[in-house]
Amino acid sequence: MEFRDYYKILGVERAATADQIKTAYRRLARKYHPDVSKEPNAEARFKEMQEAYEVLRDPEKRAAYDQLGSDWKSGQSFRPPPDWGSGFEFSGRPGSAGGRRHSAGRTAGGGTAGEEDFSDFFSSLFGGGSPFAGAGRAGGRDHHARVDIALEEAYRGASRMLELKRPEVKPDGSIELRSHTVRVAIPAGVTEGQLIRLAGQGEPAAGGGSAGDLYLEVHILPDRRFTLDNRDLTLTFQVAPWEAALGASVTVPTLGGPVEMRIPPGSQSGQKLRLRGRGLPGQPPGDEYVQLKVVLPPADSPQAKALYEEMRSKLNFDPRATETR
Repeated sequence: MEFRDYYKILGVERAATADQIKTAYRRLARKYHPDVSKEPNAEARFKEMQEAYEVLRDPEKRAAYDQLGSDWKSGQSFRPPPDWGSGFEFSGRPGSAGGRRHSAGRTAGGGTAGEEDFSDFFSSLFGGGSPFAGAGRAGGRDHHARVDIALEEAYRGASRMLELKRPEVKPDGSIELRSHTVRVAIPAGVTEGQLIRLAGQGEPAAGGGSAGDLYLEVHILPDRRFTLDNRDLTLTFQVAPWEAALGASVTVPTLGGPVEMRIPPGSQSGQKLRLRGRGLPGQPPGDEYVQLKVVLPPADSPQAKALYEEMRSKLNFDPRATETR
C-alpha cells in the first residue's frame, strides 16, 4: 500500500493547531464537495480530505500517526511497523467494538462517511482490526494499549512494568504525550490478541462515577525456533538421512524443556510428528508439531563421494519415479 501524508492533503504544517486543521478542511470541503464542485476528480479528492481530517482532528489518532515520523513521502510503499500501537494508550470509542466499523469523517453537509470509503493505509492503522477500534462504556471511557511479549512469556507467564504514552490536548490545541507506568501480570497460556483487563485504570469518570478500565491487547513476537498457531507450536527439526530411514531416538526442544522423541523408520522430509500437550498451556493445552527436515551430508571428501557412489549403484532409487505414474 502507499503512504498518505495527511498534513499535505489538508495543506497544513505538522505543527498546525486543531483550529487550523478544521479551517483548512472546511475551506477544501467547500471547494471539492462533489455536489457543487466542478474540479476534476472532486469526489476522490473529497474522500481523501475526509480521511485526512478523520485522523488529524482526533488527538489520539493524530499522535499515533505522528509516531511514524516525518520522513515518509506520499506514494511511498508502506507497511505498518511490527510494533505499531505498542506502548501507546488510547480511548475506546463509545458505541463501537473491536472489529466493528465506526463513523468517520464529517461531510460538508453534516453527515458522515464510513471507514469503508477510506484507503487501505487508513484501515491498516486505524480500521476495525487495529487497536483504535476498542469499545467504550458508561462512566469513564475504557483505554486500550498493546503489549508485546516473547513466546516464552506466553508459555510461562510474566510480570511486566509498562510505560504507556497517553495523548492530552493542551489549552492551545496542541497535543502532549504524557507517560505513566502500569504493572501487569501476564498469565501463562495467553494467546495472540487476548485482552488483559486492568480494572479502574482507564479514564476517570466525571462526577464521581466509576473509572473506565485499561485493556492490554497481547501481541506475541515471532520466535526464531517456533511458529505459533493459536496454542499449537511448529518446530522445524533437522535429521540425518539414516535417522529418517532407519528410525532414531532424538532430543527435541520444547518451551517446557527438551524431551525425547522417536522418529519412526521410513520418515520423510516435511513429515510432522506430534508431541501432545507441548504447546501453550490451556484447557486443553496446545500441541507441538515437529516437522522433519532431512539434511544430506556434503560430498566434500573422497570417502563421502565413494559412499554416495555406492548408494547410487546399490539402492536403485529414483526419487522421481512416482511422478510419472
